[in-house]
Amino acid sequence: MARIMALDYGKKRTGIAVSDPLQIIARGLDTVDTGELIGYLKKYFKEEEVEKVIIGYPLNFDDTPTHATPLVEKFIGKYKHVFPDIEIEKVDERLSSKMASQAIAGMGLKKKDREEKGLIDTVAATILLQDYLEKHA
Repeated sequence: MARIMALDYGKKRTGIAVSDPLQIIARGLDTVDTGELIGYLKKYFKEEEVEKVIIGYPLNFDDTPTHATPLVEKFIGKYKHVFPDIEIEKVDERLSSKMASQAIAGMGLKKKDREEKGLIDTVAATILLQDYLEKHA
């Protein structure tokens, strides 16, 4: 089986997580500058087989778009143009960053390490992916 990848897309940085080939376990992969994301994905897709990418889709609690929703929509359009053969699916990302912050706080890291924004993005992507894998098992 091929892997599933998750993106916690942001204006500056994007957290990335991937599943194992059996699509059971999610693990944090990296955080990249958003401007370099397409190039990063091209390289990764050449090295690893990825069946699907899920992307956190930002919505308010009343299901209205957030300030970040148009950014994600624009990226999805670009992604589909560059990678027409690898499906991209939107998943609800509400609370993923908050859950990531709580998970990091529970890891016993120093305060400086807990505040590392890239770590939060990668953990948020991992949480999105693990939740997705569990719902689709």
